[in-house]
Order: sequence, then structure tokens, then C-alpha cells
Amino acid sequence: MGTTHTPKEHPMRNTHKIAGIAVGAVALAGLGTFGAVSATASPSSSQAAPAAAQAKGNVGGKDVTTSTHLSVDAATKAAEATLDAAEKDGQKVSVAVVDRNGNTIVTLRGDGAGPQSYESAEKKGYTAVSWNAPTSELVKRLDKAPTLKDIPGTLFLAGGAPVQAKGAPIAGIGVAGAPSGDLDEKFAQAGVAALDR
Repeated sequence: MGTTHTPKEHPMRNTHKIAGIAVGAVALAGLGTFGAVSATASPSSSQAAPAAAQAKGNVGGKDVTTSTHLSVDAATKAAEATLDAAEKDGQKVSVAVVDRNGNTIVTLRGDGAGPQSYESAEKKGYTAVSWNAPTSELVKRLDKAPTLKDIPGTLFLAGGAPVQAKGAPIAGIGVAGAPSGDLDEKFAQAGVAALDR
């Protein structure tokens, strides 16, 4: 008797068939889901979406705070007065005026001021407004709390002065580049004084 020969299918072809069936099933299931979702959407739910979009958040009263900020014109006036005071003393400095949140409003780099002075001035202004104190005073606090200097963005060297309105800090002026922090701070105070005029 002769033997019958049944052709064997290639194993890779079987894999393709199985994968094709699985992909087809997933596609059909997805279409069924799409239809189910579309069919169950009611007119009332489609009308609710625009109503939600029209809701307004009228926040007020005790949920809102107001803060005072130095204007750009005032910050520029203070920065120019600071730079003028330094130039009269023959010093080459940079000056930065930052707002209550520590954001820079104005910076001026005097002719010949060192490259490091720009960033140092910003940090001194930020430090002064953060603690509402001249940075020369803050340097003294490091004896009792040495880790204060580890706070990012701060620089505990003399040369920063806060600007106040009704006793609260609204800005900071930082100066860097003079041979001593005392001179830097003297010039920063000249900028603060220019705002009182």
C-alpha cells in the first residue's frame, strides 16, 4: 500500500494566520465599542458640555490677595541712581532691581564692570527682598544659621537693599563689582533713596 503524504504547513505561515485573525478580532471589537459609545450618547449629555464650559470662576474676597510691585519706570530710576552713585565714586558695578517675587525688573552693567558682577547683583537683590533686610545684616545671621547660604538663588554678601512700601518689601536692589560689599550697599541705598524723591 502506498502512503498518503499530507503537506505540512510552514510554521511562519501559521503565525501569520493567527496574527491576522487576532488583529481582525481586535478591529471588530473596537468597531463594536465605537458603535456602543456613539449609540449611548444622549442629547442631554451633549447639552451639558457647553454649560460646563460657560462656568465662570468668580473668585474674590478672602480668596484673593493683592500685592504691591515697583513699576518699571521706578525700577529704572532706582537703577540709574545706583549706577550714578557708583560712577561718582569711580566704581565699576552692575545693579539689578528685582520685584517682590525675586524676578528681575531692570539690570544695568556699568562700563568696565566685571562679568561676575551681573549675576551677583541679581542674587543680592533677591536676598534683600526675600528677608526684607540689607544683605550686610543678613551676613551676621549666618553665625546662628549657617545653612541660610544654601538656599538657591541667594548671596549673603553686603550689597543688597530692600525697597519697602508701608514697611513691607516690594523690591530689592543688588549691587556688585566694587572692591567691598560696604561700597556696593552704599550704592544700593542710593537707589532706594532715589525712590523717596
